[in-house]
Amino acid sequence: MLKQYLQFKLSQKLSPQQIQLMKLIQLPTQAFEQRLKQELEENPALEGGKEDKNDGLDDDFDNTTEDYDDNESINTEDINIDEYLSDDEIPDYKTHANNYSADDDEKSIPYASGTSFTQHLISQLNTYRFSDEERDIAEFLVGSVDESGYIRRELSDIMDDLAFTQNVYTTEDKIDEVLQIVHQLDPAGVGARNLQECLSIQLHRKKQRPDVELALQIIEKAFDQFTKKHYKKLMQKFNITEIQLKNAIGEIEHLNPKPGGSYSNNNRIVEHVVPDFAIKIVDGELELTLNGRNAPELHVSREYSNMLKGYKESKEKTKSQKDAVMFIKQKLDAAKWFIEAIRQRQQTLFVTMSAIMHYQKEYFLTGDERKLRPMILKDIADEIEMDVSTVSRVANSKYVDTPYGTKLIKVFFSESMTNAKGEEVSTREIKKILETIIEEENKKKPLTDDALAKILKEKGYPIARRTVAKYREQLEIPVARLRKKI
Repeated sequence: MLKQYLQFKLSQKLSPQQIQLMKLIQLPTQAFEQRLKQELEENPALEGGKEDKNDGLDDDFDNTTEDYDDNESINTEDINIDEYLSDDEIPDYKTHANNYSADDDEKSIPYASGTSFTQHLISQLNTYRFSDEERDIAEFLVGSVDESGYIRRELSDIMDDLAFTQNVYTTEDKIDEVLQIVHQLDPAGVGARNLQECLSIQLHRKKQRPDVELALQIIEKAFDQFTKKHYKKLMQKFNITEIQLKNAIGEIEHLNPKPGGSYSNNNRIVEHVVPDFAIKIVDGELELTLNGRNAPELHVSREYSNMLKGYKESKEKTKSQKDAVMFIKQKLDAAKWFIEAIRQRQQTLFVTMSAIMHYQKEYFLTGDERKLRPMILKDIADEIEMDVSTVSRVANSKYVDTPYGTKLIKVFFSESMTNAKGEEVSTREIKKILETIIEEENKKKPLTDDALAKILKEKGYPIARRTVAKYREQLEIPVARLRKKI
C-alpha cells in the first residue's frame, strides 16, 4: 500500500564556489598555474593581465558584472535561468569537468626523453650471438627485469609464460643458460634473482684480490651470517683476522644492491619545488610573503559584458540571440566565480601560514628543531576559525622557503608528550635527540632500544621502549644489531 507523507530533512550542500575553492586550495603553485592556464583556455569570458581602462568603460569589476546579475534584463520572455542552472545550483560547466572527487583527478604522467632501462639492456644483447629461440628467451628475461635490476620470478614461471605468450617451448636449464649471459650485461648485477646473487655477480666482475676473494666466499658461503652481522662467527668460519674481515666487508659495502637504480636515476625527471611562501627575518621579526605566482591578475571580459548590453538594448530578440546570451551568462558567471575563488584561496593560504609561522615563532627565528612546539591541525584550525580539512589541504601540499631551507609545511606538525618537568614537548624534538644519541653511539656496541629509552629518561623524556622503537622506525634507523660495525 502506497502512502504519502511529509518528511523534514537537514542536508548540507556545497556551493560551486566552495567546491572550486577546496580544489584550488590543495594545489601547490605549479599545479595552480596549470589549473589557471586551463581555465583561461576553456573560458573566453575570463582574461588575464591588467584590465585595459582605455576602452571607454570606466566601471570596475563589480560594475562590469552588474548587468548580467540582473535577472530581469536577461530573463526575458521564454528564457529560463533554470535551463543552465541545475537543481543543486551547480551549472553544467562545473558538472561535466570539475565536480568530482580528488581521487578521480586526472594525473598527467611526464615521460623522460632518452633510452629506457629495458631498451638499454636489449641494445647490449645485439653484441651477442643467439639462436632465434635464445634471442626470444633473452629479450623476455630482459623484459622481466624490474626497475631495481632484479628478475623476481621463478624460472618455472618464466618457462610457462614463454610457452603461453611467446609460443616458445623450452626448458629451465636453457633459460638458466641464457640468464648467465644476461648477467654479463651492464650495469653489473643486473638480472639477479636476489641480493646474494646480485652481490656475487658484481664481485666476480672485480679484479680478484685477497679481499675480493674473501668477500666472495662470505657472500656465497655465509650470506646469512653476514646479513645478521655475526662477525665473530665469520672470523672463526674462515679463520681470518678482524682486519681481514673489515677489508672484505669494505669491498661488499662498495657494491650496488640496486643495479637498476644507477641507470634509472640518470633518466629521472628532476622535480623542481616552487615554494608557495617565503619567511624572512627582518630586524629580528618574521616576515611572511605569498609567492606572487599565486596572485594572478584576472578580470571579466568587457567584450562579453557588452554582448549582454547589446542584447538588452535590442528590440527584436531571436532564438539564436537568446541561446547565445545563455552561453555568455554561463561563462561570465564562471569567470566571476573563478576570480572570487582565487581571491579566497590567496586569503586562506596567507592566513593559515601566518598562524603556523606565529605558532612556531621560536623555530623560525632560530632554525633549531628542538624549538618546534607540539602542533596539530586542530590547533591552527581553531586559531584561524576554519575547518581542519582546510588546514590539512594547505599543509600537505605546500612548501615554505625559510632561512634554513625549503620545507614542506606538514613537517611543522607533530604530536606532544609531557617531559619529566611536566612540560609539553614535540615528538619531533624527541626524535631529533634520539637521532643524535644514535649518531654518537659506539658502533662496535650499538645501543639497544632499552638502552636508548634509559638514556632518554635520564635526559628528561620518560618514554617506553616500544615508543623508542616506533620513533626509530619512523627515522628509518635499523635495530642495534644491524647498526653494528667492525
